[in-house]
Amino acid sequence: MMKMHTALTIAGSDSSGGAGIQADLKTMTAHGVYGMSALTALTAQNTTGVTDILAVPPAFLAAQLDAVFTDIPPDAVKIGMVADAALIRVIAEKLDEYHARNIVVDPVMVATSGARLISEDAVEALVSLLLPRATIITPNIPEAEVLADTAITDRKGMTAAAARIYERAHTAVLMKGGHSVDDANDLLVDGAGARWFEGRRIATANTHGTGCTLSSAIAANLARGMDIDRAVERAKAYLSGALAAGLDLGKGSGPLAHGFDLRSEFIC
Repeated sequence: MMKMHTALTIAGSDSSGGAGIQADLKTMTAHGVYGMSALTALTAQNTTGVTDILAVPPAFLAAQLDAVFTDIPPDAVKIGMVADAALIRVIAEKLDEYHARNIVVDPVMVATSGARLISEDAVEALVSLLLPRATIITPNIPEAEVLADTAITDRKGMTAAAARIYERAHTAVLMKGGHSVDDANDLLVDGAGARWFEGRRIATANTHGTGCTLSSAIAANLARGMDIDRAVERAKAYLSGALAAGLDLGKGSGPLAHGFDLRSEFIC
């Protein structure tokens, strides 16, 4: 009998396949992990932007989570964008009910343009209900500025903000570099202190779904039994490979090559 590690993504659907649950499931498959999903929203989306969003009713999200946890309990859970406080409350309740473990929260709050993606009450619910339940959170610089309530302009600012978030949430914080602060270098802060994970900037405009991909790769690695440092290290290496593969699709910021490392007689 074949056995596999399992992971659940709780996030929105990206109809173009580059981000959200589609990117999450591709990433989990690329890591040899069986991926499952619970949708928080449907989006009409492509490489040039989002044109419409349809939120999932809280009761239906609860039903999805019940269906997964009662049949195939996940070894790890990745949580992406959840724009509604009621949905966040459902997720928190179900994480507790089913004693979920290896929880990775990608606190998607701010678009690349700087626009806020979720309401203030949803931010409050995210901070009070999801972050304390997480094993690790993966904010980018704009999101970390919201969570730490401070501006971040350099490495020193990243370190101070990550420490503040850790003190508030008591969960590991992987602050992603980029956004013109520290190239592709990421900072991990937890009870063991602070350490940097160096990366290389990939010269490509096709970066749609990088945050989803990194957090899902971390979740997959945690599901496979890696510790946080190793899970982050391997996830960054995978992300770099998916970016460097040079996939070019769509008229805007295209998706990553999630299957760049797959080898199969069925792929030609």
